[in-house]
Amino acid sequence: MARSATIAIVGRPNVGKSTLFNRLVGKRLALVDDQPGVTRDRREGDAKLLGLEFLIVDTAGFEDQDAATLPGRMRVQTEKAVREADAALFMIDGRAGVTPLDEEIARWLRSEDTPIILVVNKAEGKQGETGLMESYALGFDNPIALSAEHGEGVVDLFDALRPIVEPFMEAAEAAVDGDAGDEEPLGPLKLAIVGRPNAGKSTLINRMIGEDRLITGPEAGITRDSIRVDWQWEKDGEVQPIQLFDTAGMRKRAKVQDKLEKLSVADAMHAVDFAEVVVLLLDATKGLEAQDLRIADRVLDEGRALIVALNKWDVAEDPSSLFNGVRAALDDGLSQIKGVPVLSISGATGKGIDTLVRVAFEQRAIWTNRVSTAKLNRWFERAVEANPPPAPGGKRIKLRYMTQARTRPPTFVVFGSRTDALPASYQRYLMNGMRKELGFQGVPIRLNFRNTRNPYDE
Repeated sequence: MARSATIAIVGRPNVGKSTLFNRLVGKRLALVDDQPGVTRDRREGDAKLLGLEFLIVDTAGFEDQDAATLPGRMRVQTEKAVREADAALFMIDGRAGVTPLDEEIARWLRSEDTPIILVVNKAEGKQGETGLMESYALGFDNPIALSAEHGEGVVDLFDALRPIVEPFMEAAEAAVDGDAGDEEPLGPLKLAIVGRPNAGKSTLINRMIGEDRLITGPEAGITRDSIRVDWQWEKDGEVQPIQLFDTAGMRKRAKVQDKLEKLSVADAMHAVDFAEVVVLLLDATKGLEAQDLRIADRVLDEGRALIVALNKWDVAEDPSSLFNGVRAALDDGLSQIKGVPVLSISGATGKGIDTLVRVAFEQRAIWTNRVSTAKLNRWFERAVEANPPPAPGGKRIKLRYMTQARTRPPTFVVFGSRTDALPASYQRYLMNGMRKELGFQGVPIRLNFRNTRNPYDE
């Protein structure tokens, strides 16, 4: 299938790159704040601009620091994004004018083969005119005066991008026409990685895709945005598309005081909402903590399939007792669901990654499974006959039939009389039976009850 054109946004910190990214994708995907250096990893999104469709890449602010430092590692990712793009938008701040760092970035960009479009942001009003005039000295074609916040100048940006993007769109349309008779393929597995700070989430994704796509290091809390990475998993000659979501580490709510960290955690939960399967990554050197159970609860409350993965398994002490302890603590702490898969992996060495992905596909299959009404009610009749509902206050509760209302997560409706008096213990009995006998192990189930109308009530 033909790919979309890839356009990267590059510039020094705090010139408005993420604001333009959000405008082009039509959503507030990238975190935006007044302080510089908010964006750290490359972030990709599907952009639309007056009919043009392309892949837009938001990058970290370019800083001249040693490659071993965090800003230096961010710069390396920005350089890779520009080299892999079909064109780059070089953004400067029109109100601040051309700075020495802008001049240094311009020198680097002129040495690259990627086509460069110079964008002067914050150019609305008279304040930006000076910066627009100064920008001609950077050595690129006519700059585009833009206001990413207010949407001014998008027509000029369209004119500049059109000759680059349109050939890719035409190739994609031709490919779609040629495949019109083919069966529609299944969508990619949406797999989010969550956990406490420094559990190794970014390192794991880098190992999975086989490149240093995400910034890693000993510092806790490097990841801020939830980053989507498209990946092809190859196993036994088959290729399976996967969308991986790296998320910010989630600390105890009482410890989260910084505004930016609150935004990062909210963004991580948005990634959970979008995911189909969520991997809760634990640091095997630290074991299971109360915060891990809180994160697992939030994932299950959102109705997502959950996998618990013990990372850094290659350096864990007494791994056998650790694994059994985590398994027992999960069964204890996640009383609403039994059978959540627990796996041991190593993001550093790659151990267990194939098993993790295989189990993720298996859990998605369970999560999206639909049981026929006939099979469901045969099981339901047996379950009710084996253990009839109680009769609180001497009044009988009659359960008539059930149906599956939806999948993702599996949701069922039970019809009967006086269902509002059914105790929680009996509801758990039904749900446990469904997991055991209908194949819904390890995924959240929604069970709703409806009273059928009695025609003799009046």
